[in-house]
Amino acid sequence: MTSEIGATRPLPPTSSRPPSSAAAELAIKLLQPLQGLLATGEQVQAEVITLREQQQSFQVLLKMTLANGRQATLPATSNQPLPEGTRLTLTAVSEQRLSATLQAGLDTALTRLNSQAAPTGSLLQARVISSELQAAGKSGQNLYRVLASLLTGQLAGQQIKLDSPQPLPIGSLLSARVIDSQTLQFLPPSAQLDSLEIQQQLNQQQSRQTSLEALLKPLSDLISGNKLTPELQKTASQLLNQLPDFKQLQNPEHLSKAMAGSGSFFEAHLLSPNAQQSLPQDLKGNLLRLIAQLLPQLPAGSPLSSPLGASLNVNLLTQALPTLLRGMLGGAAPGKASTAGFPLPARLLTQGGEDADLEALLKLAAAAVSRLQTHQLSSLGQSQTLADGSQLTTWQMEIPLRQAEGFTSLQVKIEQEQSPAQQKNSQPQTLWRVDLAFNLEPLGALQVQAQLLRGCFSSQLWAERASTAQLANAELPWLRERLNAAGFSVGELACQQGVPPQGPRTQLQQRWIDEKA
Repeated sequence: MTSEIGATRPLPPTSSRPPSSAAAELAIKLLQPLQGLLATGEQVQAEVITLREQQQSFQVLLKMTLANGRQATLPATSNQPLPEGTRLTLTAVSEQRLSATLQAGLDTALTRLNSQAAPTGSLLQARVISSELQAAGKSGQNLYRVLASLLTGQLAGQQIKLDSPQPLPIGSLLSARVIDSQTLQFLPPSAQLDSLEIQQQLNQQQSRQTSLEALLKPLSDLISGNKLTPELQKTASQLLNQLPDFKQLQNPEHLSKAMAGSGSFFEAHLLSPNAQQSLPQDLKGNLLRLIAQLLPQLPAGSPLSSPLGASLNVNLLTQALPTLLRGMLGGAAPGKASTAGFPLPARLLTQGGEDADLEALLKLAAAAVSRLQTHQLSSLGQSQTLADGSQLTTWQMEIPLRQAEGFTSLQVKIEQEQSPAQQKNSQPQTLWRVDLAFNLEPLGALQVQAQLLRGCFSSQLWAERASTAQLANAELPWLRERLNAAGFSVGELACQQGVPPQGPRTQLQQRWIDEKA
């Protein structure tokens, strides 16, 4: 869809009169003679196979079913667009001219939306079948009548008539939000996220990522053994010294700072006026800085050595990282990975055994960046407008923590689901969901799901160890008291042994992927 189309356009009113037969008649010129396929005056049934827009006409490919049952295809031109799948009754006028009568189909396109099938606030996606210039409107502006095929929702497969101030390329994809039964608000490309692109990038990053602990432990060992150059020692120490422990996260200010520096907001920090203050605290920024300093230190014969060398900076690395990661991690082609779930698994990167310390560290740092970008892409992929018009926004991140002599991570996913107001005077409702996953000794692996709606808080916990589940259930009454004291209405609080049911609650729209494919 062209970027100029962003205004709300009313759909034309439905006509109660049936179309006249004259309006359904049109002349078709063949691009090659009939060569005896039809006699003058003979009629056959045909279907439009393809439609291609030209400067002054439309080129179509017709599939005809002859009287003897044989089928033939002929290229032709028409001064009117004939959508793919349109059925025609053809009458031979001469060797290169046909008279066509439209069968039912073109005039059955929707001119108003059913509020049950397409409620206010919901998204419609469609593919343009034809775009034809109409008479200029009252303002003198050109108006184009667009015929599009709906791709999503209960109306998928039906056609819809639209008016547009700009011509739309045949085959282009449209996305629009429903305002009412006869009004759509078109979304320009800048307001849309290409789900397929996100899915492809997510598959690539997910196949290359490894757990943050896999990098932090060897990095700490190299610092302790003074095996790094002074510049690398400084960068690595800065990265590790900023890691909080679990006790510090009990302080709201420290928790907010840790989330802001988790790497999920690195690109936002780059655009911030306070970038000089926020970037040194950002985990992704520090990892990219570490990679930039490691590259020139590799031995000349290393397969990972790069001519970019020390000239690489954080901004350049940010742009070149996907290609760089492919080389670092062996160029493995990503498989048919599904959308990343939550939490991400504790995946370990396979090493070759003979890698030098710096080369192994470089691979681990690149894989750690892939893990952070997997969280970022998961956030993008799950942020969308749902079928009922609700707006879902997702923030997913991972915070590395110090734990005794080692390291662990806290994975966080926050969802805000804002439902449209059901009545004119009512306020939209906001549902908050928080998912946590961590492995903390002596408790072991824990996952938490909590939600807050209209001041009511409820939560479900899952513990890997039976002793931890028993301990958590014993402490839940105390948690209920604290929440009541804070002014919340408290619903269900429970803990059980095991893990939550797997499977993402929201997924990328498969229809977009099918259309792109």
